Amino acid sequence: MLDGLRSRWWRTRQLGTDADHATFRTLHTASLASPALRRGLTAETADLALRHLRGLLGTAAVALADTETLLGYDGLSTHHTAQARALADRAVASSATVVAGRAELACDTEGCLVGHAIATPLVIDDRVAGALVALAETPSASLLRATEEVASWVSGQLELAELDEQRHRLARAEVRALRAQISPHFIYNSLGAIASFVRTDPDRARELLLEFADFTRYSFRQHGEFTTLTEELRSIERYLLLEQARFGERLRVVLQVAPEVLGVTIPFLCLQPLVENAVQHGLEREGGGVITIVARDADRECVISIEDDGAGQDPERIRAVLAGEAAGDSVGLANVDERLRTTFGDDYGLVVETAPGAGTRVVVRVPKFAPGLTP
Repeated sequence: MLDGLRSRWWRTRQLGTDADHATFRTLHTASLASPALRRGLTAETADLALRHLRGLLGTAAVALADTETLLGYDGLSTHHTAQARALADRAVASSATVVAGRAELACDTEGCLVGHAIATPLVIDDRVAGALVALAETPSASLLRATEEVASWVSGQLELAELDEQRHRLARAEVRALRAQISPHFIYNSLGAIASFVRTDPDRARELLLEFADFTRYSFRQHGEFTTLTEELRSIERYLLLEQARFGERLRVVLQVAPEVLGVTIPFLCLQPLVENAVQHGLEREGGGVITIVARDADRECVISIEDDGAGQDPERIRAVLAGEAAGDSVGLANVDERLRTTFGDDYGLVVETAPGAGTRVVVRVPKFAPGLTP
């Protein structure tokens, strides 16, 4: 008898209470609506999210509107669409919850399950962006509270969507700024080097011109915030070929790349500026210098180091540049550091090892697999 009671108690504890089940269902339903809402408030995302929002509220129907139009309606009694739109407009205009009863929702449809509606504004950064409308059979205080709570949660998801869009806009602006920072004289010097071979070695001049075209096409492309390590290294190889045409044997390059990391996704133009810095500082010494680029597999991460054996730099000045406290001649160093942190988190900023007379080594760590990032 006692064993039977223990068994039932254990099964009950394992399965959870009814309240636990209700909580799990609510969280699961919210997680289904979240991906669509995180893409912003549009007719497409409303269509994907509304069914799950209706599941959260348990009402006959729900609707979503922006400040101009009803974006979507899900559920029974679709003949109340126009009334839902009117209620949403009132909620947006007043920036407050609007409640309507049977008098405002009157219809001739027999057995209609809509006799009550609640429209609550969706607020993003103190700005009304739209409204959530819940349509039910009868009024209740719990439905009013639930509708306002769900509207608050939807507003939070939409605010995250706006933050994501702002982050993407910032990243695009940073890439544009980085393009402007890459040595303005590089194009002039490259074309000058190519021109020097036109008469003496036309074949090499032609090859360098093609490399120059491919390099500029990649560097100034207009689509995508991310690329693969393979594509970034190809562009760097073209850049170094052009620089070697200019500097000859003064510039030597060592490249070591593990095949396992070639497909890793990285922010666009996050390595090119670091290589340009290495060339710039590595050739300060008499007799030229060696640039060493290593990309290795480190379990869940890819570790990339770019090193020169040049004159080195003041560590305190580099710290100030990365902290945004000082400008410097290091092309895009703070820009790249900020983009890495924004994309992968603060644990993935640049690590710079340098000292006067000891050269400079810059280390970049990125996750080998980063969900949501596509080249």
